[in-house]
Amino acid sequence: MRYGYARVSTDDQSLNLQLDALNAAGCADRIFTDKLSGKSRKRPGLEELLSQIGRHDTLIVWRLDRIGRNFRDLVDIADELRERGANLVSLTEGIDTSSSIGEVIYRLMIVFADFERKVIVERTNAGLAAAKARGVRLGRRPKLTSLQIRDLRALVESGKPKAEVARDYRIGRTTLYRHLSTG
Repeated sequence: MRYGYARVSTDDQSLNLQLDALNAAGCADRIFTDKLSGKSRKRPGLEELLSQIGRHDTLIVWRLDRIGRNFRDLVDIADELRERGANLVSLTEGIDTSSSIGEVIYRLMIVFADFERKVIVERTNAGLAAAKARGVRLGRRPKLTSLQIRDLRALVESGKPKAEVARDYRIGRTTLYRHLSTG
């Protein structure tokens, strides 16, 4: 049997492209979907699919990154399929693990994908460190200026209710308490 799996990261995104490709690949009645990030392995559609797939079945995906974003998850899923006697086909990458060469190509792509992810993380961290060294303030902008913080402290110290001060400055009480407890 052919099982299809399609995933997008958010409810705003459409599964249509993937569903069309999976239908064309012969998965029509057995397509499982998720609208969740690929970072987590815990996805209801994927878990249900994996609970049903068995010997001589094939899991078909539009692209490998639909079943997993990280090296470990991709390897674990491929190993789980192999243990069950099932195969994996990626339509976009042209991978079919039912052949020896398909299995090798799949493993190589996983290694390169993991390498690429690590390089991106290294570049991002280097860029952040360089920006910090140049004195760039990272993170979101503060909700309040130092003058506003001084003023709200004075208001609270003068006896004005904290809930009222927070409302006047259009900040949450947590933000108010954080500014009251620092410096």
